[in-house]
Amino acid sequence: MALRTIITYPHPVLRQKAEPITDFDQELITLVEDMADTMYHAPGVGLAANQIGVARQVVVVDRSAADNERSFITLINPVITAGEGSVVDDEGCLSVIECYSKVKRFQKIHVTALDIDGNVLDFDAEDRYARIIQHEVDHLLGTLFIDRLSSLKRALYKKKLKRLLQEEV
Repeated sequence: MALRTIITYPHPVLRQKAEPITDFDQELITLVEDMADTMYHAPGVGLAANQIGVARQVVVVDRSAADNERSFITLINPVITAGEGSVVDDEGCLSVIECYSKVKRFQKIHVTALDIDGNVLDFDAEDRYARIIQHEVDHLLGTLFIDRLSSLKRALYKKKLKRLLQEEV
């Protein structure tokens, strides 16, 4: 288990559509363990593989009930097959630095995926849990939450990011 570097916007891997997982082997187990360690260290509540530079269809999502608990679900090749209702709430992203904004998402979703052993997962998620899954599945499609913002908010963020990146130099 190792911490991986979280890739930040505008790195091109964040815009790549992730490839499906076909091999359920030790390499996948190591990737998932590294992703979980990286997510919790950040700290975050979800992480997609392309956020650490691996364009593969795997996400980890925190399911902890308490702050000091570490409980997560691994979703391999996840697909949101249905969604209902809508909720607008604040979102941020480990790969989109210094940006938080309100984003509209489904309130309830149906998810089909595989677990770390290749077994089928078929479940409903609601509220915060549904929001996190939608956010992470977007990553696998090359979509960032800033793509769901108005063009004005996106332009303001890009201007802010340019300034932040220039200050780092």
